[in-house]
Amino acid sequence: MAAALALSERGRGRTAPNPNVGCVIVRDGIVVGRGWTQPGGRPHAEAMALAEAGAQAPGATIFVTLEPCAHRSARGPACADLLIGARPARVIAAIEDPDPRTAGEGFARLRAAGIAVETGLLADEARRAMAGFLMRRAHGRPFVTLKLATSLDGRIALADGSSRWITGDAARAHVHLERSRHEAILVGRGTWEADAPRLDVRLPGLEGRSPRRILLSSRHHSPSGGDDGECIGGMDAISTLSGVDHLFVEGGAETAASFLRADLVDRLLLYRAPILIGAGKAALGDIGLTHLADAHGRWRMEDARMLGSDRFEAYLRQRN
Repeated sequence: MAAALALSERGRGRTAPNPNVGCVIVRDGIVVGRGWTQPGGRPHAEAMALAEAGAQAPGATIFVTLEPCAHRSARGPACADLLIGARPARVIAAIEDPDPRTAGEGFARLRAAGIAVETGLLADEARRAMAGFLMRRAHGRPFVTLKLATSLDGRIALADGSSRWITGDAARAHVHLERSRHEAILVGRGTWEADAPRLDVRLPGLEGRSPRRILLSSRHHSPSGGDDGECIGGMDAISTLSGVDHLFVEGGAETAASFLRADLVDRLLLYRAPILIGAGKAALGDIGLTHLADAHGRWRMEDARMLGSDRFEAYLRQRN
């Protein structure tokens, strides 16, 4: 299942509105098929893995990160039916599909066909891997990641606005990798006008995975001055972004504060350079905090490492 989860990450930011699923087929202790949801949502992971396994699928064990879909589509057959036709001995799925067109029906169909079904293996990891799809299903909006690059004293720029570069090459490359895992990237109008950021992915081999550019502004304005970006007038409008299950927010300070104040940030990425700026621009504006006690218990560290001389930390929002 861990291998299936790793495969599912290959599709993150590319499969919406479908989930980024991973699938591994094992027979006699040997992996005979692997698959992950392809860009645009098809083929599904199970179909890709079954095509690779071929005649070795009967009697095999299939590990898949999400319940096989049970509904037919003009774009392809239901994965539950594909699996029944392949005649594996077992299907082990991490979590149930919240899509009401499946929601347990995929498992029921497999069991009715005499295929053993097990669920719950690495379920928490699967929920994290498919956080965008699950957030869209549960709350009707994308999973939001906020990125902040600061000095040790929490500044994002000098007093005159100069901000290139606070962090080093390794940290900036990591940001580009994170961008590639999101369907869209958002900045506020102040950042756009001050920095004219490209907001693309400039890593060799991943240039084609640049996210859509979104500008948050009360005034109608295209992020690019052309037709390869779009403008939204308020944070609530992120729910209307078609085909966006993962949204990357890069600031600036007021935009970041606004998302935090509205409690719309699900994951926080903090890149901290070993420098002091002093009287510069703060990373955040008012986030609506009135009692210090309310600041505690909201964030859980997910990752921490050094990127060159910079410190990287990732935090997940803790929600009941």
